[in-house]
Amino acid sequence: MKLAVVGATGLVGQEILRVLEERNFPFTELILVASAKSVGHTVKFKGSDYKIISIEDAVKQAPDIAIFSAGGGTSLEWAPKFAEAGTIVIDNSSAWRMDPDKKLVVPEINGHVIGIDDRIIANPNCSTIQMVMALAPLHVAYKIKRIVVSTYQSVTGTGKDAVQQLMDERAGVQGAKVYPHPIDMNALPHIDVFLENGYTKEEMKMVNETRKILGDNSIGVTSTTVRVPTIGGHSEAVNVEFHKDFDLDEVRRMLAATPGVVVQDDPANNVYPMPIYAKGKDEVFVGRLRRDESQPNTLNMWIVSDNLRKGAATNAVQIAEFMLEKSLVY
Repeated sequence: MKLAVVGATGLVGQEILRVLEERNFPFTELILVASAKSVGHTVKFKGSDYKIISIEDAVKQAPDIAIFSAGGGTSLEWAPKFAEAGTIVIDNSSAWRMDPDKKLVVPEINGHVIGIDDRIIANPNCSTIQMVMALAPLHVAYKIKRIVVSTYQSVTGTGKDAVQQLMDERAGVQGAKVYPHPIDMNALPHIDVFLENGYTKEEMKMVNETRKILGDNSIGVTSTTVRVPTIGGHSEAVNVEFHKDFDLDEVRRMLAATPGVVVQDDPANNVYPMPIYAKGKDEVFVGRLRRDESQPNTLNMWIVSDNLRKGAATNAVQIAEFMLEKSLVY
């Protein structure tokens, strides 16, 4: 089993290595890839030093699985080359998510869609993953009609430079800026680029990816995504309207029984999900469950998850584990 991590020096790449170690992912050879400026540097993994190699050299080694976290441009150019060499590519970028020929996978929800011939598999957007983890069992039970979601997303979703901008601003240090405005003591309703319809690309990812993962294009989805000065994970206020009515206690029981979901819903004792406690964890935390009293069959919920873990690294590794379990790697 040859395993490659492409983008191994980035925030998500580093988290992928932590997840691989924690889950004791089986491999006989680990190939670490990063940009040209990092080639030749070493990265420590399980007490051993691994030398970073170029992506050109990595594809020649024809790894069995390559987990990509190196940006959409790199994925568009290189994922097909790895696939042609027989590699299964699990891609963290947005490059392949809405390609009708590529599977967009959260293993707990739709792992069954992966087939033996799938060579490029897309990892969904971080904010989409945590939302659909909580909504999937409810969709089965009550059938979702419409979702209104507002996000409060960590700077870690942008990368190392964004974290540095926040830390610099907090310390009163002048440094490089990745956002068009200050992020400390602020909230930016601007994630990714603005599109012609007035929404950002991030907002439309949540619309389109949710429908694809849940396999239902009839679901209405509207989104506002906001960057906030937090580190531990993304938070989401979700208002979901169902075709059928629901019982709140049943909703809690259903979510509590869902693998990968943890219910934290005891407001009387100040128990509700928060990114500061989600940091470093793989679960999706759900709380503030309550009826929307303005219209029937509608639920309000608060969903939090570490965007570097289940929102990226953990989900990618779980896809690889799923494929090994189902003997889809050859």
